[in-house]
Amino acid sequence: MGGLEDRIADVVLAQFDALPSKSKPSNCGKGSFSWVPLSGIVVSHGHDETLKCLALGTGMKCLPAKRIPQAAGIVLHDWHAEVLAIRAFNHFLLQECLLLSSSPESTSPYIRRREKHETSHLDGLQPFSICENIKIHMYSSEAPCGDASMEIVMDAQHDPTPWPIAAESVLQNQFGKLKGRESFSELGIVRRKPSRADSPLTLSKSCSDKLALNQYMSLLSSLTSTLISPTNAYLDTLILPRLQCNRTACERAFGPGGRLKLVTNKSWSGGYTFQPFQVKSTDREFSYSRCSMVSSSDLARGSNVSAVYHPGLHETLINGVLQGRKQFDARGASALCNTRMWKVVVQVAVAVLGSPLPERFYFGQYQQLKESDALKHRREVKKEVRREALRGWIRNEGDDFELVLEQLG
Repeated sequence: MGGLEDRIADVVLAQFDALPSKSKPSNCGKGSFSWVPLSGIVVSHGHDETLKCLALGTGMKCLPAKRIPQAAGIVLHDWHAEVLAIRAFNHFLLQECLLLSSSPESTSPYIRRREKHETSHLDGLQPFSICENIKIHMYSSEAPCGDASMEIVMDAQHDPTPWPIAAESVLQNQFGKLKGRESFSELGIVRRKPSRADSPLTLSKSCSDKLALNQYMSLLSSLTSTLISPTNAYLDTLILPRLQCNRTACERAFGPGGRLKLVTNKSWSGGYTFQPFQVKSTDREFSYSRCSMVSSSDLARGSNVSAVYHPGLHETLINGVLQGRKQFDARGASALCNTRMWKVVVQVAVAVLGSPLPERFYFGQYQQLKESDALKHRREVKKEVRREALRGWIRNEGDDFELVLEQLG
């Protein structure tokens, strides 16, 4: 048996192998194969470090900025593997909250009800916490896009000369100074998701940037953080295949001595603090990784199929919605989209606080929730980190929708 990092990778890889074939990349014919990044969230319990894969995702695409206003809370903005795994983990946590709120006798090995003295100042918000004996780990089959992968991108070029910085254009003015994969001589900066030069531009930030921010914000989303304290919700370990783990890049992207050095050893109100994760490597390789596919075929290409899993959920997605549905059709909404996640939050809130819900839950629109007192501490942390460490972060705005206060049948 290998070390903990190998065991964590094995748990994620085994869980992916158990998924049906429709959720996996396919042979495209004529010697062409598809590859896709995989990320999984694994928790370990107590001293014996019993492992359980609680979420995984595969994917490598995101929604163009010009399509964001059409998303209406039903289309995912970003379905890169790391983002899907974290969203699936949040959905799992909400389901555990729903279980605990259904009966006083209900218990969960992952979530606990907080004591009255822990929540007396919160006016009914965050009645739950992740259990203290839980550690959260992530395995990813590829280096996170953005700053943590730039040396790998450089090494993969036939010509190692850094690409020239393009002249500023109308689009660059619109999207600020954010770069994708271009200008790789610039290190330690916030980047957009990488894409082909002819692809529509996106404002979705790279996975390196999102994971760096999670070291301050925890893995909880805005919606989930209305119900769960962030205190025990931080990532402990990020595990990458050895060939995808450049120590210099990872320390620069995530470490307290890199680009985050101006905002370390800090804590904020609301249970937020800087908790850097460890980056470790494994010899385990994902069979559908780019490395595995490229070594077996010169015609390997990225897959457009994404898989989502947690113990109570399995979905196959294309373009941020359920496979087989049109992109902006409400019937194609994933369980991970903001509209459906909000409905679970309302179910839990009704079970905990009763119906009708207190006025503080009447936000009206999603953006009103994001700017509300309920997320005040979270917003303050995010603002400081973006100002001092992750400079140049441009918000991906335009997706607003009504927050309906109704309990699902």
